[in-house]
Amino acid sequence: MSKFQKLEFYTQQRIYELLPFKFDRLNDDEYVITNMAGEFHVIPVPMLESIISKTLPLSSELIPTLRSKQFIRFTNEQAPLQLLALKIRTRLSRLAEFTNLHIFVVTLRCDHRCPYCQVSRQSESKGEFDMTTAMADKSLDFVFRSPNPAIKIEFQGGEPLLNFEMVMYIVLEAKKRNVKEGRDLQFVIATTLSLLTDDVLEFCKQHKIVLSSSLDVPMDLHNANRPRPGRDSHQRFEEGLKKARAALGYDQVSALMTTTDKSLPRARDIIDEYLRLGFDGIFLRTLSPYGFAIKTKKFMSYDTERWLEFYKEGLEYVIELNKSGIRFVEQYSSLVLTKMLTSGDPGFVDLMNPAGTGIAAIVFNYDGSVYASDESRMLAEMGDHTFRLGNILEHSYEEIILSDQLLDALENSFTLSAPMCSDCAFEPYCGAEPVYHHAIHKDVVARKPESSFCKRNMAIFKHLIELMGSDEQTKRIFMGWANRC
Repeated sequence: MSKFQKLEFYTQQRIYELLPFKFDRLNDDEYVITNMAGEFHVIPVPMLESIISKTLPLSSELIPTLRSKQFIRFTNEQAPLQLLALKIRTRLSRLAEFTNLHIFVVTLRCDHRCPYCQVSRQSESKGEFDMTTAMADKSLDFVFRSPNPAIKIEFQGGEPLLNFEMVMYIVLEAKKRNVKEGRDLQFVIATTLSLLTDDVLEFCKQHKIVLSSSLDVPMDLHNANRPRPGRDSHQRFEEGLKKARAALGYDQVSALMTTTDKSLPRARDIIDEYLRLGFDGIFLRTLSPYGFAIKTKKFMSYDTERWLEFYKEGLEYVIELNKSGIRFVEQYSSLVLTKMLTSGDPGFVDLMNPAGTGIAAIVFNYDGSVYASDESRMLAEMGDHTFRLGNILEHSYEEIILSDQLLDALENSFTLSAPMCSDCAFEPYCGAEPVYHHAIHKDVVARKPESSFCKRNMAIFKHLIELMGSDEQTKRIFMGWANRC
């Protein structure tokens, strides 16, 4: 018996079949098609009908591309189905690992008075807003019930350094328990850097604690957005940044900016300041509808269209910098591009499907309450406890993880079955954000045509695809961002 097919097998006319894909108009001249694995391809408008009607000639240069990306297969071919299944399984593999990020809100006290603050901070003197050791111990019991081999504990506030004794207690207790558990254990402190001392930095160095801060530069903008007594928040940030880098290492301090109405005309100034201070990227972040951002009406100070103009201007400048030889990343774009250009999932809660609430991150509040996400506890500080999963002193791990609040949020956030998400071409790249939609629309699913979350992400997805299609150098830059280690 011959090891090879007869010659006629290779010369016969073959028929292609469609594999599942969705499409959307990219612009007046083009469609973008996507499949469940996140593969995409841009095609001219007339070409779509030819593909769907199966009248595209097999001699077309498009046929090999469509096959390689699993949009079509030849009759009885099994490899495309197996490849498609493998890519989808890879994208969803994080679900088996369950919760990685555990946020400890050790205090609500803060030395800043930011008008856009999302967590309804309290004054420095109000010690009743501090976490107790009993709550910390119970929370750590919960943390090590997670099946995830990698555990990240992040300390938030308020300003966590105002209750640094509790931070130290949790770090030491977690490391003691981890001798038996053997997890990959990491610690992060979200801090303004304004209260750093040599003792704090020595402890952070000893226990390899990373610092995450907020930076809304330039100086006048930062001081306006993040006021504190003495009007020296920017000066304190720079001093703290210098001390932290010297003690911990240059890459052990990160910064996050928030876009206010004062930021909108100053995209390039903000990026220049990040460069001046030695950062290798920036996260162009919009305001969230929680806490003082609502009370002070900061959240309503600009609309989605204006923020998108700011984002596109900033991204354009970042691309210019890269083309001139300066390596600098717009980090939200990088997260999206990872989902577009690889089979990996960057683990960013806002872009998870189902939502990352509870299964990617969970929050232990200063009062013992447990929330499905950081946004959930922000919402609770406004009096809405919809996503409160229980109390760490009163409820077991099983009661919290299997609570109706969590299971309902997950069920309703599965985009493959959510109205208007299930047939959206950009569904593979997007998330659900049930807490955001509940806060805005009082509905965890929401009507997508009215959703600013949907409108913002749709515009970003299309913009990134068009940029890649219009310039090969930009595409190479984006490929580098998507494949960062």
